[in-house]
Amino acid sequence: MTIHKEGYKTLILLLIVMILFVLGANTFLISSVLGRRIILFSCIGLYLFILMFFRNPNRSVEINEKLIYASADGNIVAIEEVEEDEFFNEKRIQVSVFMTIFDIHMNSFPISGRIKYMKYHPGKNLIAFLPKSSQLNEMSSVVIENENGIGILVRQIAGALARRIVTYPKPGDNVKQGDELGFIKFGSRVDLFLPIGTKINVDIGQRVKGKKSVIAEFAEV
Repeated sequence: MTIHKEGYKTLILLLIVMILFVLGANTFLISSVLGRRIILFSCIGLYLFILMFFRNPNRSVEINEKLIYASADGNIVAIEEVEEDEFFNEKRIQVSVFMTIFDIHMNSFPISGRIKYMKYHPGKNLIAFLPKSSQLNEMSSVVIENENGIGILVRQIAGALARRIVTYPKPGDNVKQGDELGFIKFGSRVDLFLPIGTKINVDIGQRVKGKKSVIAEFAEV
């Protein structure tokens, strides 16, 4: 387990602020030993809580062109047929993973292929497990097309606490299953839009792990 690079700046700044706060409180505000300990341990607890958001587990991926892996840790909150009108303009199977504040927030590529499309959309910050968040929230969409010409859309969606979506690939990039797609800070959601006929291997409410859990299998590869 390591710390994700997206956390370095936040954690360093937070550490500096907390050190200055503790020193200032001990010098000018708090005279009792108990009060100083409460301030110190409260800051340590908060720092460890924030640190948890930036965990980056060392997970390997067994490359398999037939499988579609989870792009994030979390719970399956939606499996439904929808009209995907951003890129494919056709019916697709939407599978959504909701990440709580306690989950890993790094996102990975569910399949290998070439980036055909990428677009950031500003928007609201509704609670990410709500159905409307897929249309109204801040989000970033990426389309990956595999070597057989089959494409899927991965959508990173900001939640009520999330205020920054990071997406690494650019159109034309070649990526592999398990490569880092991006990062969403402080609670969010990832939607996959899969071709009709794809075999779904998960159920509503199921816990999944990025790079490890098989969300679905292509009908043909």
